Amino acid sequence: MTRVLVIEDDPIIGEMLTLYLTEEQFIVQRVESAREGKFALGTFNPDILLLDLMLPDASGTELCSQFRQLTAIPIIVISMKTAVADRIQAISAGADDFLVKPFSMQELKVRMKAVLRRVTTPKPVAVQHTQADSASMPESQLGLSLDLERRTIVLDGDHIETTFSEYEIMKLFFQHPGRVFSREELINAVRGIDSFINDRAIDVHVTNLRRKLEKNPKEPQFIKTVWGVGYKFIK
Repeated sequence: MTRVLVIEDDPIIGEMLTLYLTEEQFIVQRVESAREGKFALGTFNPDILLLDLMLPDASGTELCSQFRQLTAIPIIVISMKTAVADRIQAISAGADDFLVKPFSMQELKVRMKAVLRRVTTPKPVAVQHTQADSASMPESQLGLSLDLERRTIVLDGDHIETTFSEYEIMKLFFQHPGRVFSREELINAVRGIDSFINDRAIDVHVTNLRRKLEKNPKEPQFIKTVWGVGYKFIK
């Protein structure tokens, strides 16, 4: 059964979420603060996180960024904020989806399942190697590949930690090396047509991938920009 961590300090909304998701056969733990949420990541081991951005001990999109640094599981932000700018900031900070309160519980369930469909084991493990290790590494382990079981990118034998969306973009690139993808195609691949994301968020994900994978992100070897169109992957 899927484990859902709900970080929501409003007692009415929190109770509604807990009751509904429990009835829908999810295992739910709800906490009311960022501090409790960070602790629950390790003790409850959730598969997905529902995060309110206005908590008593922290608030704002930097809160989403903090949780993204702690985990690679899907994060759905639930917020009273309705401005497009707030959605863009949350997605850019690492959220995988954004729902404005009040929202339909059925819509929440559909969006949760949409992001979970693309996840098997979203807890990547980073492995560090020295230069000497890389020099003695077999040629078959050199270069860039995907570890489908761990949902990680492997670069010269190292498992590179990525967010959910970064991994989905790289998986699409690997399936179609050399193909030029428009930003709209990448949006649909990462979110699904009904989920919120924009061109700017795709550019942020690609920039972050280049920082993690490229020796010189300003002169990328793997992810090339095709000006006026989008991006392509050179394997």
